[in-house]
Amino acid sequence: MRLEILPVPGIGDVTEGDDLAAMIATAAPWLRDDDVLVVTSKIVSKAEGRLVDVPADGPERLAARDEVLAAETARVVASRGPTRIVQTHHGFVMASAGIDASNVDKTRLVLLPEDPDASARALRAALRDRYDVDVAVIISDTMGRPWRNGLTDVALGVAGMAAIRDHRGEVDPYGNELQLTQMAVVDELAGAGELIKGKCDQVPVAVVRGYLSAVRPDDGAGASALVRESELDLFSLGTAEARADGLRSAATADPGPGGTPPDPAAVARAIAAVADVIAPGTAFTHVTDDEVRAGLVSSVDGWPADATGLVLGAAPTPVDQPDLVRFGADLQRLRTALAAEGIGSTLLPPPTGSTASACLAI
Repeated sequence: MRLEILPVPGIGDVTEGDDLAAMIATAAPWLRDDDVLVVTSKIVSKAEGRLVDVPADGPERLAARDEVLAAETARVVASRGPTRIVQTHHGFVMASAGIDASNVDKTRLVLLPEDPDASARALRAALRDRYDVDVAVIISDTMGRPWRNGLTDVALGVAGMAAIRDHRGEVDPYGNELQLTQMAVVDELAGAGELIKGKCDQVPVAVVRGYLSAVRPDDGAGASALVRESELDLFSLGTAEARADGLRSAATADPGPGGTPPDPAAVARAIAAVADVIAPGTAFTHVTDDEVRAGLVSSVDGWPADATGLVLGAAPTPVDQPDLVRFGADLQRLRTALAAEGIGSTLLPPPTGSTASACLAI
């Protein structure tokens, strides 16, 4: 495969209502079938009128920008000082919801296209129907990446090609079947186009030639295929936000036993996690002997049917009222630590005849 990345100079300033297809076709009469057209989302937004008026400077500008950001935000992922990483209504996770103040008048902000896939489809159709050239279209924008410094362009919308090249089920040269490999090829092509477009060169469109042997006859599923389903998202919150969410859950949740025998190592980790912060003399014991546990459980009032484990808690002696308050707090600490290990618990009175002060059914 031999790739060429070609700039499309001469687009000029784009304003609301401009005909992007005509502007691109005029600036690049050399476009060929099966080229990949990489278009900066900003000029798409400008043509579609996705701009808002704001004060040029001062606190009024900041307040107006915050209002716009709130409107474009579906969910806050992380916040550090003035920086907001949010999920947009499209599903993209981006700094400031992709709102941009560069290459635009100081009294305006540029929002992302309302539907980048639809924008890509419309531009492709206009070039095909009016200029008889059938290309794939990528609408691109700049994003940061977790764990990596620096920015790169990615695809927000695409038409005429698949967003992902799926290698699952293929066999590598060593005979290994590929299980997980799905390449976000439209992101790679968007990044390649950015090498030519740049940020200050006023070249908002690039052409990647030689990647496709043929565009799709239909538009395809679009870049929405790149948005990970929420149930598969392992990084849906920033670190501080996840910690705060966990603390809120610990304060309000009351998870009971789950019916599955707890991992003794996990229970030991939970007990060790609170060992240095509980009151002197407080002790927690995981009863692992089946026969001993059965004997103790038989004398516990209200033992849950789905509980499969037992932790005994002993308060320091002698016990006065402040000690009991502290012991209750220590029990809650342990329940939180168990919950962090995925182990639900229920607080119960101690077994009859035991020296324990309370027990946790797990």
